[in-house]
Amino acid sequence: MQDTMKNRVFNLIPPAMIVLVLIFWSFGPAALLDNPWTLPVVSPLITLVVLLLEQVHERHPGWRMNRREFFTDLFYVVLSATVISWLTQHLAEDPLTAAKAWLGINTEWAMHLPWLVQVALVIFVFEFGQYWMHRLMHNSYPLWLTHAPHHHITQLNAAKGAVGNPIELFLISLSVIALFDLEKTAIFAAFNTLGVIATFAHANVRSDPPRWYSFFFTTIRHHSLHHSTDYESTRCNYGNSLILLDRIFGTYRDGEASVVGQDDRRRLSIWEQTMFPFQPIVDAMKARRAKAGYSAETHVSSRSEHDNVPADPAPGSAGGTATA
Repeated sequence: MQDTMKNRVFNLIPPAMIVLVLIFWSFGPAALLDNPWTLPVVSPLITLVVLLLEQVHERHPGWRMNRREFFTDLFYVVLSATVISWLTQHLAEDPLTAAKAWLGINTEWAMHLPWLVQVALVIFVFEFGQYWMHRLMHNSYPLWLTHAPHHHITQLNAAKGAVGNPIELFLISLSVIALFDLEKTAIFAAFNTLGVIATFAHANVRSDPPRWYSFFFTTIRHHSLHHSTDYESTRCNYGNSLILLDRIFGTYRDGEASVVGQDDRRRLSIWEQTMFPFQPIVDAMKARRAKAGYSAETHVSSRSEHDNVPADPAPGSAGGTATA
């Protein structure tokens, strides 16, 4: 009876956290909402809360956090919040904002939408881009090389959404939100809502939200199947937070996986994840050098053997046959 009640409570935690996020960004004190540090603090706080929930009601013992996983995840969380965020701002969002001004694109109509509609707009636009980028990464070999490291993780937990090759982390962060004139609080509320959904979709928490939630939003059941050990099973459930897009575009699959990873579940180090997209080039260069070295060695060996063979005796010499 106690376990049943605990399960029911945990099943409601994901939607409850979304409600709390919306209330915070809608009704919070202006001084707090306008503070530039609020979003950078709230975002990792969501991950931290879900990590703590994993300690209370875990889904799979095999996904339990350990020291190595913790520090690896911490590295990628910091990387995403600093380097990737800076690159996205300066290489994507700022140029897009400048292009919007230069082209005279006016989207002030978006500012006049109800606040919750603005939040929904950001969620849909951002997730629409992520869905197609993610799907393309599974159907284009060069892009798959950037995404494959994320599928080499051998357990799921609340911080695993940040783990991956830096190129993929940059590509998956791109969006066209900068083209829209929207309230900042609506944008931040949308990003934190997406953060709640995506964090629970990777988390080792025994939580199965209500059917209405799992119809629209990605859950650990959907996303664990996407992280299956065989590649073909990964080609489904591309929505990072909005599984509704998979239902619309025919890539939705029901099911769940408790064992995750690729290539016989070989866990990659941070260096291996970083170098993974370039590994085919490195291997080709090594093979070419090895082949060149083998050819040179064979050529030297052939010449050496040729130099050691006695030349044919000249006609009329002691060893030859005299001719008339």
